[in-house]
Amino acid sequence: MINQVIENMMTENRSHFLIPGDMIASVSEDNSLRHAFLVLTKVRYAKIPVLDNQDHFKGLISLPQITDKMLGLDDITAAPLDQYCVKDVMETGVVTIDDPYDIEEVLHALVDSAFLPVVQKDGTFTGIVTRREVMKGINYIGHNIDKEYTLSEKTPELKN
Repeated sequence: MINQVIENMMTENRSHFLIPGDMIASVSEDNSLRHAFLVLTKVRYAKIPVLDNQDHFKGLISLPQITDKMLGLDDITAAPLDQYCVKDVMETGVVTIDDPYDIEEVLHALVDSAFLPVVQKDGTFTGIVTRREVMKGINYIGHNIDKEYTLSEKTPELKN
């Protein structure tokens, strides 16, 4: 269980962690791989969310997933980019967090992910929480905890 003081300070900054969905590059599951390739190349992100036509989160797509379809045994070709849709190659079964989200759950999940998609109960994509934004919050706590709380050093136990 996370320390209550730390959780309180992180909860105060919760709104800073969420990057709203309308600020995030995403693609539709029905878009061609060519479109996804262009979006990923332009925004320079490793992965982006995949949504359906009602803004429900469906998965993630990355450049390696796309380029894998372009590679043959002896050649590279862009032809498959028009033959496949995003839903044909996207990563599914992605860990998501609820909106509103639990800080402790986010801390555990960000160990293995650079960002976490945030979804509402009905699956609608709300945005992402990034490891970078959470680290900024932890940095804030490290520099300000003593301004909000009185800290004292714990006396070490003596060994017999």
